[in-house]
Amino acid sequence: MPSIPPLPLARVGLPLASLCLALASETAAAAGCAELIGTGIPAEAIALPTRGAQVTAAVARPADGTTPAYCDLSAEIRPVDPAAPAIRMRLALPERWNRKALMLGGGGYNGSVPNVAGNVPAGPLDRPTPLGRGYAVFGSDSGHVADPLHPGAFAWNEEALANYAHDALKKTRDTAIELIRLRYGAAPERSYFAGGSTGGREALAVVQQWPTDFQGAIALYPAYNAAALNLQFGRISRALAAPGAFPSLEQRAALLEAALQACDQLDGVRDRVISHQAACNARFDPARARLDGRPLRCRGGAAGGERCLSDAQIAALRVIDTPIRFARPLASGERGYPGFNAWGTDFGRPGSGLQQVVNRLGLNTLPPAYPMPPHGTGFEEGAPYHAGFWDEWIRHFVTRNPAFDSLTFDPQRPGPWQARIDQLSLRQDVNRTDLSAFARAGGKLLIAHGTADQLVSSRASAEYYRRIRRDMGPGKTRQFLRYYEIPRLWPRRQYPVQRRLGFLERPRGLGRARPCATPPDRHRYGRGAGPHAAAMRVPELATLCRQGRRQPRRELCLQPRPGCAPLTGGVQPAGHPEPTRRQP
Repeated sequence: MPSIPPLPLARVGLPLASLCLALASETAAAAGCAELIGTGIPAEAIALPTRGAQVTAAVARPADGTTPAYCDLSAEIRPVDPAAPAIRMRLALPERWNRKALMLGGGGYNGSVPNVAGNVPAGPLDRPTPLGRGYAVFGSDSGHVADPLHPGAFAWNEEALANYAHDALKKTRDTAIELIRLRYGAAPERSYFAGGSTGGREALAVVQQWPTDFQGAIALYPAYNAAALNLQFGRISRALAAPGAFPSLEQRAALLEAALQACDQLDGVRDRVISHQAACNARFDPARARLDGRPLRCRGGAAGGERCLSDAQIAALRVIDTPIRFARPLASGERGYPGFNAWGTDFGRPGSGLQQVVNRLGLNTLPPAYPMPPHGTGFEEGAPYHAGFWDEWIRHFVTRNPAFDSLTFDPQRPGPWQARIDQLSLRQDVNRTDLSAFARAGGKLLIAHGTADQLVSSRASAEYYRRIRRDMGPGKTRQFLRYYEIPRLWPRRQYPVQRRLGFLERPRGLGRARPCATPPDRHRYGRGAGPHAAAMRVPELATLCRQGRRQPRRELCLQPRPGCAPLTGGVQPAGHPEPTRRQP
């Protein structure tokens, strides 16, 4: 029988005898782990249409020194359409429960169940996991099993597509709450959501669409405007597919080193960390940059070796750095997507181990082509990750033609496919800026983004934060939301957001303590950054947070001014209104 900590008497306000009866009744109602096998959850308990859910496996896992004893549940949520895949989900229910629940988001095109016994996305390796802290942790595959060669093929089924877009989030949450109630005899007192990339988009989706389901959410590098991002992926893929445009691993290493040499000291500290990314974006020009004193541009702009870039390669890299603009807004209201911080981002370079993962999530080893080479971390050779993602989206989501050549699709002039893209934008773009219902319910939101992200631009996250501040007001926004940019960090590296669960749990607002990162509104970092500085200390930020050494105190702000390092740029051109969702 699981151990449940006692309820605080003062808060419950019950006489002792009544409290004892309530606890006895609660314990009696709790189910053993093995008893849950075959348990059904009726469709009426799930807010969105399903044919109910059922537990398919229940295993009591013993403690192993790093992981506590827990009940490992697997379940399936049956679709309404018999041709659609079931939603597979898993729950880790600890013997000693802290009366809280945590849902984990997915990544990419999803298709696999998150490791609910593991860490939060990008969490630290030297602290207990959420399960180890007593959380009931759950997640799902969002309603399909991934095909490594064709990860977007599920989108041919409308229910599977709707589940991936966001419906599976609600279905999974409602089913999990019922199973937690059966296991412990009580529902969670507080629930949280954590995810990165697609999982970050999912974190924003639950905040916007079901604002009372979760009391807090962590949205890391969120791909919230997914349809707009996919169109930017297409623009970049087409540029890299041009003759002579694709840089080798060695040439990408030369570009990264040249950017570090040019931009490292823009923040006043030489530490091989580009902290003033906006200044680097504005000043660095690969056609005029120097590497170890020599021009980065090859002689005459022609292909000329592994330590220089040709004009064709520089042109393609500038596409990565610059935004895509749409001839008219998408139905979601998005008008474009910003460029990436190309100068200072590791798109791949020679190396092994973790560097190979970086390479495969970056530009990889082969240029975009038709048919598109394999992509993803499971292939030794392959196309850029974003090019493969674009190819899957065009063939399976947009045209539904598996033989379509995605490189012939102009993302800025979609022609007859505009209506379909509009439909997808209404499903995939999670860009509402009025989060009042979530804030009124006491919810708290943490958004964080590494500036060296190759797959989701931190400029997009900064733009979304600006929109929320504009629509809700700075004061109200600050009551429930924090946004941090982290220099150099790319999203799949480990950085300690684990303590951010405690950050969200504070009963009286978000407090004054500041993580050691680069927040956008009048925060400072360096010595004296506050008691939570150590919580965000990572190797890339060591020079910003190093104890015992005086560091420059640089203010970050929304608009540039002397002595202030501004955020990276957003996508909205001056004089243009912000997105307004419309029906296609």
